[in-house]
Amino acid sequence: MRATEGDQLVQHGRIVGQHDKVGEITQVLGENGNPPYRVRFADGHEAVMSPGPDCVVKHPAEPGH
Repeated sequence: MRATEGDQLVQHGRIVGQHDKVGEITQVLGENGNPPYRVRFADGHEAVMSPGPDCVVKHPAEPGH
């Protein structure tokens, strides 16, 4: 998984009825775009995350973004 600042990190819900969490990657802390990432969510919460298999990085240039 590789990301740059400004990409979105989507964490899919793990159980039925749980919504996806979408945040903006504000800082890439790993080398060459690798995790961990500092992520800011819409509610203002910030976290340092090393995304697991339930996460996807969306790049601004992707269609449907």
